[in-house]
Amino acid sequence: MTNILVHGLGQTEQSWDKVIEELNKSNIEVSNPNLFNLAKNYQINYENIYRTFADYCNSFKDKINLCGLSLGGILAIDYAIEYPEKINSIVLIGTPYEIPKKMLKLQNFIFKLMPKKTFDSMGISKNDFINLTNSMSKLDIKSKVSDIKCSTLVLCGEKDNANIKSAHYLSENIRKATMKIIENSAHIVNEENPNELSKLLMEFWKIWKII
Repeated sequence: MTNILVHGLGQTEQSWDKVIEELNKSNIEVSNPNLFNLAKNYQINYENIYRTFADYCNSFKDKINLCGLSLGGILAIDYAIEYPEKINSIVLIGTPYEIPKKMLKLQNFIFKLMPKKTFDSMGISKNDFINLTNSMSKLDIKSKVSDIKCSTLVLCGEKDNANIKSAHYLSENIRKATMKIIENSAHIVNEENPNELSKLLMEFWKIWKII
């Protein structure tokens, strides 16, 4: 069984380091790709990020368990719907069920004013970052989550006010979903409370006997 951790926008694969450290203590192995490295030979937009991510997942012969934060969660939703035969379970952390277009426009305006070096640590250029967020404004997540058939754990930080509503929606509209709130964390749960997140992942995977 393959366990894959998928980082969010503004993160890299290293954002999972502390979670992986805890999981390894229980002999749980995971893979955690850098989404932007996967798509480095293509124009950076959501379609290409998803397609190269799906190719990465399909390269594993066995079934997989996906755990994604924010952008990573959206990718997990799309993959679970397109390749149900490859999926054992998904974990969605701080994942929006719809893209707030007005907020996205404001964010992109702010991004344009930020220096290019701000984006260097993300492994993505300023222009590519803005192109990616623009392409995500067209996504329709809300209408298709009911098509998810696998076991699903929906997680949200207690201080992640932007995504609490979404967490409730996802847990209510995905047939095999359960929801938990993670204390002492906001949006980037994998960095803010890696110990609690690791514990919840292990409990969930154990319940469904999918490690």
